[in-house]
Amino acid sequence: MDVSFTPEQEQFRRRAQEFLRDVLPPGWGTPAHPLPSTQEERERVGLWWEKELGRHGFAGLSWPKEYGGQGLSWVEEIIFAQECAKVRAPSGVNGLGKGLLAPTLLVEGTEEQKRRFLPPMVRGEEIWCQGYSEPNSGSDLASLRTRAVLEGDEWVITGQKIWTSNAHLADWCFVLARTDPDAPKHRGISFLLVPMRQPGVRVQPLRQITGEAHFNVVTFEGARTARENIVGAVNDGWRVANTILSFERGTFVVGAYANVHREMAQLLALARELPAPTGGTVAEDAYYRQKLMTAWSEIEILRFLGYHVITQLQKRDKLGPEASMMKLYWSEMHQRFGELAMDVLGGRMPFREGLDAVADGSFQGTFLWSRAETIFSGTSQIQRNIIAERVLGLPRDARQ
Repeated sequence: MDVSFTPEQEQFRRRAQEFLRDVLPPGWGTPAHPLPSTQEERERVGLWWEKELGRHGFAGLSWPKEYGGQGLSWVEEIIFAQECAKVRAPSGVNGLGKGLLAPTLLVEGTEEQKRRFLPPMVRGEEIWCQGYSEPNSGSDLASLRTRAVLEGDEWVITGQKIWTSNAHLADWCFVLARTDPDAPKHRGISFLLVPMRQPGVRVQPLRQITGEAHFNVVTFEGARTARENIVGAVNDGWRVANTILSFERGTFVVGAYANVHREMAQLLALARELPAPTGGTVAEDAYYRQKLMTAWSEIEILRFLGYHVITQLQKRDKLGPEASMMKLYWSEMHQRFGELAMDVLGGRMPFREGLDAVADGSFQGTFLWSRAETIFSGTSQIQRNIIAERVLGLPRDARQ
């Protein structure tokens, strides 16, 4: 299998490297210019980064040019993610919009919706959040209770969403709401695009295990959106929602591999310095050497699985059940990596901040965040059910 890049793609890589060198502050990620250390700093930089990406032509790389994109391919998306990971570029704050909603609109949206919503995403002018989970509707998302009622030319939304990433920064939210309470639960749901900055929308932060408040509770109390801000047909939102989930579970690998590859290189460098309990360095210890080799192999498997997913996207406009295979693999693999990092740190593990923190506490952050990765976007149990039923053709799981 040839996984090399074409001369044109390597030329794009050089252009990406030049952009990162010219736009990021001198000494970015070094003691001369440390990475942002607080949530507020990261969000401020992330908002700035979204605009810089758009201004220099590095947002919407694989989108059609008529909607503000660059008309390239998912391969260029991979290359750019690799180069960003190498220099620890900001992650931005609009991944839900650009990574999930945008490719879904390109498949499911009307021409008017594409022209209205995609260009502002590219320019970093409108930030999006996702209104899916509810306090009593997480894994069983189709049991959601948020209601949307059509009144004249507007949908009126009432209900509550939870675990809503970046809702405190967002201008818009793509919301699953029940529009036919009498229909079977998977068939009475619609997919709505709802402005956040209006009366009737309340955002409350949720403090998480990392100490930050990346997630929020969003309460809709008679919030409104225009009649035409529905993606797909009325009561057809479950199908549209699954299109988004396929992108979330599958194409996440575009950035995931690049970042975990950087984390692995950093952990190896640390292992060559830290003392092992049995003497010598961690990297010289047979136990840790075997563990590190296994982790490296799993990360390389992730790379090839990612290439497979991108190949499928080149052939068709959305992913099938292979997205669940990818999500199950990368989430559990990254969780194992986080556990290995804690094992390597040993007694240094408790220190997350301050002068005593190894690698600025980044590995502790990786470990804590990875605990959620086997839950969000569908738990590992759900992914196994999807794979069993839709890939292997096994009987449906017995549900109460």
